[in-house]
Amino acid sequence: MEACAGVDTIFHCAGYAHAFASSDPDAHWRINFEGTRNLLAAAGAAGVRCFVFLSSVKAMAEPGDECVDEDWPGEPATPYGRAKRAAEDAVLEAGAKIGMHVVNLRLAMVYGRGGRGNLERMARGIRTGWFPPLPETGNRRSLVHVSDVVAAMRLVADAPAANGRTYIVADPQAYSGRQIYDAIYVNTRDAISPVPKWGFPSVTPTLRWSVPVGLLRGGGKVGDALGMLLRRPLPLSSEVVSRLLDSACYSPARIQGELGWRAKIGLAEGVREMLR
Repeated sequence: MEACAGVDTIFHCAGYAHAFASSDPDAHWRINFEGTRNLLAAAGAAGVRCFVFLSSVKAMAEPGDECVDEDWPGEPATPYGRAKRAAEDAVLEAGAKIGMHVVNLRLAMVYGRGGRGNLERMARGIRTGWFPPLPETGNRRSLVHVSDVVAAMRLVADAPAANGRTYIVADPQAYSGRQIYDAIYVNTRDAISPVPKWGFPSVTPTLRWSVPVGLLRGGGKVGDALGMLLRRPLPLSSEVVSRLLDSACYSPARIQGELGWRAKIGLAEGVREMLR
């Protein structure tokens, strides 16, 4: 309670963020659910006016090839997602019980300069040359730049219409794994290529080749088997490959329609900022 004394608004961003199915389920429950519940109790006792919880689209069932909204039925597939979903329920329950302004924000994959998420790791791999070009599978993956997340946080904290609501926060355009690879590759090459003596900036085309889908999926299965033998997850597994080749598309239509929020930073601009 003392930590919340005199506080008007809490943006609850902390959590255990390893969303892979192999991560520690007890840590997810303890940190992402019980930690949120304890903070809600302290906030209520201290008279905090507003509580904004940064959740994840992983608090929903996997969308497959659909592009889904907040009403998509089903249960989350991972310990991370289940803990986040339980925390969301606790936030809404506390808001109704205490009379506090509460909002859940389900974030798509967040990226930006200084981040340590999947996109930043992918960029490091491309820059150092060990991450190969992905095939174009036509998949759709949602993401959002950190600047747009901050704008959404500020908006929902002060919007009466947001009270008690849960919103997906994502770029309205979803991108294929290959589109994401190409955006990073072009900006990485431009960042390290010298400018010619006549003063025109260098322009590096995207690569024309890619690793075959079958080879990547086969490598993922090999990684699964080796991981079981070694009793630890490996950098390449079927789950990792699925994140690169399969879809995970989420619609921000609710927050756009109800509050007028819209992501302003697209993939090309966001990747340039991330790599600076």
